[in-house]
Amino acid sequence: MAVARRGRHAGPGTLCNSGRVRSYLLRVELEDRPGTLGSLAVALGSVGADILSLDVVERGQGYAVDDLVVDLPAGAMPDALITAAEALHGVRVEAIRPHTGLLEAHRELELIQHVAAAERADRLHVLVDEAPRVLRVGWCTVVTLTEAGPDRVVGSAGAPETQAATTPWLPIAAATALDATAEWVPQLWQDMDTSLAAAPLGDPRTAMVLARPGGPQFLPSEVARLGYLAGIVASILR
Repeated sequence: MAVARRGRHAGPGTLCNSGRVRSYLLRVELEDRPGTLGSLAVALGSVGADILSLDVVERGQGYAVDDLVVDLPAGAMPDALITAAEALHGVRVEAIRPHTGLLEAHRELELIQHVAAAERADRLHVLVDEAPRVLRVGWCTVVTLTEAGPDRVVGSAGAPETQAATTPWLPIAAATALDATAEWVPQLWQDMDTSLAAAPLGDPRTAMVLARPGGPQFLPSEVARLGYLAGIVASILR
């Protein structure tokens, strides 16, 4: 589940203020200038947020896109994070969603190591189970194109039972963000405002698919990261 900044579509359900959900992943776009990040930290701290980790997702001419994992005290409303952040000049909240588990440094490397260490028959399961945490998505599947149509080889715990009947983007030559409004996308996925990206997994007819119900959209740097990861994992699976 993800909730975009106010005025955009939200994912299924709502962010709650119970003590059960306390950590959130906040994606922000901000001016890339000295002091902006410090001001953001102070603003989030003013509403009781504790920043657990920060990761630069993308950096462009004069701006940066950062992912912050923050902890809120029980009873605090996550909307307060959006209000505090966007009160600053040059800061825009792209999305906020509940987060489970701390983000580690070199998490892609850890995923690769876990896949390599698993029994051959279990490697795809390890890949899709750990990819959502590592790549900050809602779910992950591996799909292959057969003569009868697309076949889901394996899926993570959060992958919906509803599957795509067709995949006109297969075969796939390189990692890419998919058009989530295309006719092949199941209506349930579209209703959940799901962002999609895919990369070949050793064979152009087999792909690793990532999904973010509720967004945000996949940035070019994230698509590149997916392609890099899928390429390495493919070499392990041979």
